[in-house]
Parts: sequence; structure tokens; C-alpha cells
Amino acid sequence: MRTDDFDYPLPDELIAQAPAEPRDSCRLLVLHREDGSVEHRRFSDILEYLEPGDLVVANQTRVMPARLVGRKRGTGGVCETLLLKRREDVDALGGVWECLVNPGKRLRQPGTVIEYRAGGLHAPESAPVVLTGEIVDFVEGSKGGRLVRFSPAGERADGTPRTLDEAIHAAGHVPLPPYITQYEGDPEKYQTVYAMTEEHSAAAPTAGLHFTPELIERIRERGVGWATVELEVGIDTFRLVTEDDPTQHVMHTERYHVSREVVDAIHATKAAGHRVIAVGTTSVRSLESAWDPDAAPSVPPVAARRFEAAAGTGDVVARENATTNLYLMPGSDFHVVDAMITNFHVPRSTLMMLVSAFATRDQIMAAYAAAIEERYRFLSFGDAMLIV
Repeated sequence: MRTDDFDYPLPDELIAQAPAEPRDSCRLLVLHREDGSVEHRRFSDILEYLEPGDLVVANQTRVMPARLVGRKRGTGGVCETLLLKRREDVDALGGVWECLVNPGKRLRQPGTVIEYRAGGLHAPESAPVVLTGEIVDFVEGSKGGRLVRFSPAGERADGTPRTLDEAIHAAGHVPLPPYITQYEGDPEKYQTVYAMTEEHSAAAPTAGLHFTPELIERIRERGVGWATVELEVGIDTFRLVTEDDPTQHVMHTERYHVSREVVDAIHATKAAGHRVIAVGTTSVRSLESAWDPDAAPSVPPVAARRFEAAAGTGDVVARENATTNLYLMPGSDFHVVDAMITNFHVPRSTLMMLVSAFATRDQIMAAYAAAIEERYRFLSFGDAMLIV
């Protein structure tokens, strides 16, 4: 197995630059793993593939205003910082973040300070500085990764000091992926309609962008369960596999939460012989990370229709404030997820390997070739795939 095995030619004009409107009007490619056949539908048709008793599990994480554009103190050079995750192990108060910085060569020296103004990217020079960031150290094994200590600057309108979160919101913007270069619409379109209030992620779980409140209600009315987990999307969203041998790629850790209520819903679904359907690769990784091979099964091994359940011991267990670096590639086992809703992914990415593990590499490549021929829209704002 080579990384090249997960490459494919993606025409630039098929990279979606704006979301579908309404959200569920995008196209849906349905891939049947039994025989590799595909169907071409609309996302709103997904109800036809969900059966009463099934359980849909989505990632409810919300994207932070994680893109900060400021100027280097002393030289005035423009610097871009992308917040990835708080590092409480470095600063228990939450002021130190793991970040990607650009240009990295200008931001190498510990003690270098960046100033960020209210309004961020489009702020006039007269705008007040609301946030500062001091380079603390490099992030080992990460190109462009830095530890940055942030501090709020200035005061609120009532004269009281700003909090750090208020300063980040005053200066920051929701970060779109770098391949989306033409979108100037509502940044809320890069959030799922079911996202939680707290903001923890550096990127959206984009398979969920296709759902509307009305579609979710219709899913529930059909007798299909709806549950949410959280995985805080971090640095690996922005990293492609550069090694020729994909097994040499190192996944960074991301925080995730699978509640006791979700575990109970999965147990009930499996015991009744129905399917767990994950919305997006982040939901897949959350659920499969929650699998404990040493746990005693809570329900007898059963076969969700059309799929055989793995025999032996093991069970999905609750995980709160846990971390995962689970890397799923061909040869990996799936213990919890029976079907998956996903988008079309970047070539040579770990996400291509994950979907190729869930189906087969040949099935995925054939489905992608069909999508390109049919002029589907690709990547974060693009169309969807259902793998059953």
C-alpha cells in the first residue's frame, strides 16, 4: 500500500467555492458496498436510505473564529495565525494555544510578539489592538506549528478588561479551508445547524453541513434516532500524507466526547438489529475510538441488516474529555459504524484512506471517478456521499 494509491486528479473547477442553497439541495452519491454500485440522488433523498430503528450520529462541534491576522511588533510585517487547540498542559489558565503560523520564517524566535486589531483581516490601522500573541516554542513534528501565548489587550466599552475569549472574537474570523478562495457569504454557512454553543474546532465537520432543521425533524419522524458526539477538529484537517508509505504518517491527537446517553442509544440500536450511521469522518473516528476491545459486551453480538457484527469481546464505552489519534486505513476494523455520510475528500489525505477502509479502495476510486464524470462538487462546500 502506497500513498499514491489514494491519489486522483481533481479538476480545480470542481472544488466548490460556496455551499448549496438550501443546504440539502446538494447532490448525493450513494455507494453500495455489497456490489460497488452507485446511485446519483439529492441529499434530501437520504430519508429513503434510513430505516426506522436506525441511529444517526453527528459531530456537534462548533468552529472557532480561529483565523487571526495581525502584524509583527517592531517590523509591522503581516502574520497569520490559525488556532488549533488550547494547551492546558503548558498553561492551565488556557492562554497558550497550539497554532499554525505564516510566514513561519518570520515567527521563529521565542519572544516574538504579534498584535491583532479589532476587526482582524479588514481592520483599519486606527482600530485598537485587542489581542497580542507571543511565540513560546515550536510544536515538535509540525511544519509551521508554534505554541503561542495570547493575552487580551484594552478594555470593553464600559471600561472593564476584556477576557481572552472576547479578544479572540474581536480579532478573529471563522477559517475557511485554503482551497475556498471566492466565498464572501455568511460564515454561519460553515457551521452545522446543530452545532453546540461552545466553540472548540479549527474546521467544520463538513458532512453535516447538508442537514437542515426540517430534514432532521423528518428523520426523527421516520423513527430514526438522532444523537451527537463531539470531536474537536484540529491539525490533521490541514495535513496531507507526505510519506510514500502511509503507515509512517503520524496522526496528532484530537479531543473527543462520547456520552453515556449515546452509548446507551448505540446498544439499543445494535440489540434491535439496526444500523449506526455516522455523519462524517470525525463522527466515525469518535465512535470507533470509543470502542474498548477488552470490555465485556453489553448486548449479544448481532448482525445489523446486511452486515455481520464482529464476534468476540469488546464494546463501545463512554469517553469524556478523551483524546484520540486513531488512524483508519485499509485493513482497519470498524466495530460500531454500519454506514457513513461523508463528503468528497482531498487526494492523498487520511480521509481518503478512512473511506477506503470502510468500503474498499477500488470502490472508492470508482465512485470518485463517477463523481468527476458527473461533475459533482468536491471538498468542504461540495456534494455528499452515502456509503451503505
